Amino acid sequence: MLDVRRLNLLRVVVTSGSITAAARNLGYTPSAVSQQITLLEKEAGLPLLERVGRGVRPTAAGRLLAGHAGVISQTLAEAETQLADLRAGRTGRLSIRYISSIGPTVVAPALARLRREHPGVQIDLRLIDPVDPLPAADRDRADLTIVVGPDHGSPQGVHLVHLLDDPYCAVLPSGHPLAAQRAFDLAELAGEPWVGSEPPGPCLVPITDACAAAGFSPNFVATSEDYATAQAFVAAGLGVCLIPRMGLGKRHPGVAVRRVRRPEPVRTIHAAVPEITLVQPALRTLLKALKDAARG
Repeated sequence: MLDVRRLNLLRVVVTSGSITAAARNLGYTPSAVSQQITLLEKEAGLPLLERVGRGVRPTAAGRLLAGHAGVISQTLAEAETQLADLRAGRTGRLSIRYISSIGPTVVAPALARLRREHPGVQIDLRLIDPVDPLPAADRDRADLTIVVGPDHGSPQGVHLVHLLDDPYCAVLPSGHPLAAQRAFDLAELAGEPWVGSEPPGPCLVPITDACAAAGFSPNFVATSEDYATAQAFVAAGLGVCLIPRMGLGKRHPGVAVRRVRRPEPVRTIHAAVPEITLVQPALRTLLKALKDAARG
């Protein structure tokens, strides 16, 4: 295999016109340059230089390798520049997976900040299945996946960053007797028909666990995995439901939203990040932007 450093040395000799001139330009001794050219000729299996007066000129093999050395040098220089840009967060690509309920309030402003601070970074943004997002985060190996929970830890090599705790609120028909109160105990909804607002999975667990702690199991008479539709079902009088605060950006005019207590259901939202990607400047910016947006 040809040595890249010797190829570059050959290129300098060819452009300088002599071994002595090349040695002077590089700060080497002529004997050191000659020795490296001899080793390169052994690697190539052909003579690379021929003497002409006090100088040298390349053979056909020498011209060939000197030309390739120029291409290699340019390619390496470009690679070093691109690598420096990647290290500094000026270029690159981030794959982001998120749940829809915090898209408008947390993800959108965080991405706007990422665009401002790292305009050269490409973003691959997609919704993720809310039923079981953490295993998907491990399989997909996205740079950042926003997940609900988990209570059972994270896959090996995946780092969890806490973003926010999102409490659930009671959504009642506007004429419901409990709508006159600012807050009430969750147990007061025990005898009510319920509209399911969450699919099976980590978003439903805080609801069922809180109801169990209050001494009852909700009687679901209708289900919807869309918060807007769930509110419409409540407004139509089908039942009551719990919706996380982050999912109540658009409220139906026919419902009342009230706080529940003893206990208050809360879903915990994390960013799941493969540990190997935490060194990326753009990713660190995004994490900080998500935290700031969640606090806001």
